[in-house]
Amino acid sequence: MSLLLWVVLPYLTIASLVGGTVWRYRYDRFGWTTRSSEIYGRTILNIASPLFHYALVFVILGHVMGLVIPEGWTRGAGVTEHAYHVGSLVGGTVAGVAALLGVGMLVYRRRTSGPVFSATTRNDKLMYVFLVGSLILGTLCTIVANGISGPYDYRTTVSPWFRDVFLLRPDPDLMAPVPVLYKLHVLVGMLLIALFPFTRLVHAFAAPWFYLFRPYIVYRSADRGEPGTRAPRRGWEPVGRR
Repeated sequence: MSLLLWVVLPYLTIASLVGGTVWRYRYDRFGWTTRSSEIYGRTILNIASPLFHYALVFVILGHVMGLVIPEGWTRGAGVTEHAYHVGSLVGGTVAGVAALLGVGMLVYRRRTSGPVFSATTRNDKLMYVFLVGSLILGTLCTIVANGISGPYDYRTTVSPWFRDVFLLRPDPDLMAPVPVLYKLHVLVGMLLIALFPFTRLVHAFAAPWFYLFRPYIVYRSADRGEPGTRAPRRGWEPVGRR
């Protein structure tokens, strides 16, 4: 079972994410959308959507810092284990609770608005179950396992296992002493990632990220006194002009 969960399942998850995304792009390219329904329940949406998305950005950044960056690197940068733990506990709790509030409001709107609910597919409903479950488990990991009964240094177990998956040498023994909450969070997270390409979450790959790196748009006035300009043709004068 340990080999199945911590060696086989991660690669099945990656295969589903990559293969599903390629399949979706080839056969449902125009379906890469959230099927916008912002004309319904905009009061809730205007609060819930920014709250969820901005909180999710910090949740993802926290996971990247905790899983990808080795403990020795942060220690070498002058960040003590206590400082990292406090920052992780406070930042993770705030981001997790905010993301849960945001997604809770979004689910409430989707469930109580008829037109919005009718546009929700079965895959999307399943996605919400795993998404909310992953956020709840992650928040509990931060508050309970890393706070109340902690601290627990997951960077000595979960993080090396995660990095070793991409180095093609996963060690299931690293996950043996991990608390149950962390194990459940990892498992639900992998299932969510495997389901990712087949739900509305795939729209994240179609977001206009290039907008952040596009060159500035230069606007120039076209006053009549500047060279290269001419007076408008007859017939286009403002109404009442003589």
